[in-house]
Amino acid sequence: MPTVSAHVALTLAQHIDAVFGVMGNGNAYFLDALERQTSAEFTAVRHEQGAVVAADAHHRASGRIAAATTTYGAGFTNTLTALAESVQAHIPLVLVVGDEPTSGPRPWDVDQIALASAVGARTYTVGRADASSTTIIAIEHALTYRVPVVLAIPYDVAALEAGPVPSATSPRIPEPLRTKGEFAKGMLDDIATALRDAERPLLLAGRGAWLAGASTALGALAEATGSLTASTALGRGVFPAAQYDLGVAGGFGAEGAMELVRQADVAVVFGASLNQFTMRFGELFAPGTRVFQIDVAPAATHAHVGGFIRGDAKVVAEELVARLRDGNLGARVLRRSARTSEESGEKIRAKSTSPNEAPGPWRESFDVEAARSYDAGDELAPDGRLDPRSAARRIAELLPEDRVVVSDGGHFIGWANMYWPVSAPDRMMMIGTAFQAIGQGWPSVVGATRARPDSTIVLTSGDGGGLMAIADLESAVRAAGGHGCAVIWNDAAYGAEVHLYGLKGLAEEPMLIPEVDFAAFVTAVGGEGVVVRTLDDLDRLGTWAAEDPALRRFLLLDLRVSADVIAPYQQEIIRVNS
Repeated sequence: MPTVSAHVALTLAQHIDAVFGVMGNGNAYFLDALERQTSAEFTAVRHEQGAVVAADAHHRASGRIAAATTTYGAGFTNTLTALAESVQAHIPLVLVVGDEPTSGPRPWDVDQIALASAVGARTYTVGRADASSTTIIAIEHALTYRVPVVLAIPYDVAALEAGPVPSATSPRIPEPLRTKGEFAKGMLDDIATALRDAERPLLLAGRGAWLAGASTALGALAEATGSLTASTALGRGVFPAAQYDLGVAGGFGAEGAMELVRQADVAVVFGASLNQFTMRFGELFAPGTRVFQIDVAPAATHAHVGGFIRGDAKVVAEELVARLRDGNLGARVLRRSARTSEESGEKIRAKSTSPNEAPGPWRESFDVEAARSYDAGDELAPDGRLDPRSAARRIAELLPEDRVVVSDGGHFIGWANMYWPVSAPDRMMMIGTAFQAIGQGWPSVVGATRARPDSTIVLTSGDGGGLMAIADLESAVRAAGGHGCAVIWNDAAYGAEVHLYGLKGLAEEPMLIPEVDFAAFVTAVGGEGVVVRTLDDLDRLGTWAAEDPALRRFLLLDLRVSADVIAPYQQEIIRVNS
């Protein structure tokens, strides 16, 4: 007869096809049932934190919910940092764990419900009679509230016979949040009117807009209003018309592009929380810019927002397009475009037009590609080490087009976000930044690989975070094989701390790391490592990218970069802290 653990495994596998974890006493029966009785794919990692990180990355890359699993006690407590990151980033996943017996805790047990609650995750505990239904409830909770959920199996219940597995109902998925009431309709009219009359309109979108499937609708809205567009770091690629897109807003943005953002007279924000980094600590928009926000949050998330609609980004964008098309927009666009071409463009020079050529909308008055370009840097910094800017630019030229980029946390995060374009938000994932954590890079490769097995998974990580999670370097190499590569920005330091606190005169010795040979590390676990000291050393990435993924090995580029080149977003933080 099926056990309680089998009830959990069989029910979970009806809705989740990828499970990541570390086997132990508390989840042994669950994993046995998962392996023997379901078609779900289990991928082993080497550290319990990596199980949650991999499930998190799998969802970000695919949109499909995944599961993690660990044993009780020390196995569970090892997941807490990753669990907190998934809570902060609103990532739905199910963490299946062993737990203390129903008779009470043993010396090695801890209050797992309290610990999960402390980082914002709810726990559902299964029993002998309700294991299947409780599993469905846990999945439904994760999907409805976009949070990780802990599903606990008490140790003395795990192997009990529980009878035939009932046919459980499917989890209910909430419908898109639609605008309701006279106030919402009035605000829609206000936003439509503001966009219709704007001379320099801007649309800004974040990951929430991508999750809502709003890309096409936002493209139509940008076209209808002649708007320039921009995205948050987690929303890169959400707008379909790249020729009018300014790239990432905030600290990762190019200076020319951010100057254009400050020229906007109306800005409408879709699915972005407007955190301090996106908002450049309050300086993203000019004081006179009218800012509207559309989000599923209960209220506006920044003080600069003058009008707010709680709603689904796709639904609201479509409603705005309908309103604008009903309002004879064309003549107004032409009139305001004539004014815009005369009044704008002092900082970013307008494109040349013939004397008889009628001016176009604001977004056609500039060389947008030039505005969003970044400093090319030098090959070597003054200290003789590689300049990360020139290295990032060269890597972008060599990386395969099908890349999915996963980013650890640290000073280096600016380089990939600035210099490596991606085609959609689910191809650039920053795991750890929501909780300001490092050391989640290697297991991110595992989850992204299982989600996108035919794509090239590219990790960008620092030496500090890379060492912190080094146990799962082996997991990344094993999972991704020739479909994976890693770029380690090796500056022999915790770079962010050096720049923020070393400049204040604090002792730098605790901030430094002896230079580590990551190329040797990856070779030891079956990959290929290249120490990169010059741009010519990056040529191996080009030849690797041209090889058959089935025949090549996981490639690691150990970039010996200068610690003296400070990323622009970090310079912004330094200014604020000063």
